[in-house]
This record gives sequence, structure tokens and C-alpha cells, in this order.
Amino acid sequence: MPASKLQQLLSQLETVLLGKPQQIKLAVACILAKGHLLIEDLPGMGKTSLSQALATSLGMSYQRIQFTSDMLPADILGVSIYQQQTQEFHFHPGPIFNQMLLADEINRASPKTQSALLEAMAERQITLDGATHALPQPFFVIATQNPIEQSGTFPLPESQLDRFMMRISIGYPNEQAELEMLKSDTAKNTATTIPQCFTPDELITLQSLVQKVSASDAVLKYLIHLAQYSREQADGNGLSPRASIALLDAAKAWAFMHQRNYVVPEDIQAVFHCVAEHRIRNNNPIQGQAISDQILANVNPIS
Repeated sequence: MPASKLQQLLSQLETVLLGKPQQIKLAVACILAKGHLLIEDLPGMGKTSLSQALATSLGMSYQRIQFTSDMLPADILGVSIYQQQTQEFHFHPGPIFNQMLLADEINRASPKTQSALLEAMAERQITLDGATHALPQPFFVIATQNPIEQSGTFPLPESQLDRFMMRISIGYPNEQAELEMLKSDTAKNTATTIPQCFTPDELITLQSLVQKVSASDAVLKYLIHLAQYSREQADGNGLSPRASIALLDAAKAWAFMHQRNYVVPEDIQAVFHCVAEHRIRNNNPIQGQAISDQILANVNPIS
């Protein structure tokens, strides 16, 4: 396993997003697990810098889309234009045809535009005018979302939220990290100039290795009990079967990053909050955190 290259990846990402090693590890785990990432935070916290640095480090083609209230699905997917010379429609791909797509401020777009991403995120393809177009591989969506209490936002529906394997919040930097940021200009420039650690083909190989990480019946039953307990809560939504699969895949990626080819309960606990909270919170982040804390506290691993 290329542990040294993975460590190099994490280390150089930490030079771009200072003082946030846990969020960086979760973002990398999400990519390794073939998931999509939702970052919910205030403007100016480094969401765009993190996505650019990931794309550069992994050698992925990258496109940022600024979502606005007047955006249409065609602005994301592309459009078929009639060519009079050939008397045929020719498809002109939209920005979604990149290996990494940053959907910036996704909840400022209308629900119709948000839904344009559903098929792409679930099936790595889009269907337009009756024709299906495969997306490049690997394919990864990072979406940023303003807090829902801010004006001019359309809350993401549950079906959209469920497409995101993880949701993280970067938060304010600590004093030392902010001091380092102010004293140095390097963090402003390294997102697109840091060295490439992996090629897209190498990333695909890593993703296939993650899928081979094993989980014992005891670990799987622990995961199932977590999901079942969430469904018994009066407040919030229970975790769906898709969420259970996402939790297992994320735990496999976390184990892989810690140089293990098997999952232990601590791997599930490490990724549980970012996989579960946005699915159970009913648009209330505090509620989601409280419920996920309660679930972990009341469900014990099976020995």
C-alpha cells in the first residue's frame, strides 16, 4: 500500500488548509470510498482552496460552478445544439464533464437545478434528450453549502443530501493556524501549485483496494445496530440502507488510510458523524449532532 504517498498527500493538503487535519483526512477518505462530499460552512473558511488542492494533488480535471438562483440545469449538464450543415443535434458537454466538480453554494440554486446532479452523483452518467453520456472516471463532487439560516438559500431535499457520503464543516482556524496564515503568503498560492501525488488511474486503483478491505460479521452487526437505533428515534430521520452502505464504505477507507485491511468499530465511530448527521438532522445541525452522539453512546460494539 502506498502509505508514504498517502501521507505526502495529507501533509501537503495541510499546508493549504492550516490547522484542519481531521477535516482533510475525512475529505480524502470520502474520495477513496468513491463518495461525494458536502462542506457546510460560512464563506471564507477554505472550502474552495481544499477542493482545488485535492484536484491538483490527484491530477484530476477540475471545474468550479458558482450556483445562483437563475442557473438552469443546462448550465451544468450541457446542451444539444442543432447543426444545420449536418442536420443533426450535437451534444456540447457542460462543466459536469470533469473528474472533480466543485458545486459552490449549491443551496443558492433552485431545486430544479440542484436535482440536475442526482443522476450524475448516483450513476456517474447523465441523460439528456434521451441520450446517456458517461462521466469521466474517477468522478467526485464537492458541494459547498451556506448555513440554511442565511438569506437566499434553498434547503437541499433529503434525496439530494443522501447522495453525499459525508458532510463536514471546516470551522474557524485556531490561533496558531491563523497566525501562520497571516504571517505567510504561501497558503494563498499553494492550492494550484502543490505537487501531484497520484494520477487519476492510481486513484482508481486505490479505490479498488479500499473496496477489498474486509469487515467481520461482528463489525457489520454493530453498523446495523447503529442504523436500527437511528430509525427508532422520535426526532429526525433514520439512516437508510444507502446510508448504511455509505457508512461501511467510509469506514473501509478510514481503515485503509490507517494501513489496515480490515474494519474495526473505531473506524465506524470515526466517520459516523459526518456520514449520519446530515441524513438525520431534519435541517437542524444541532439536532443531528445530538442524535448521532446519542446513537454512538447507546449502541455498543459486539464483541
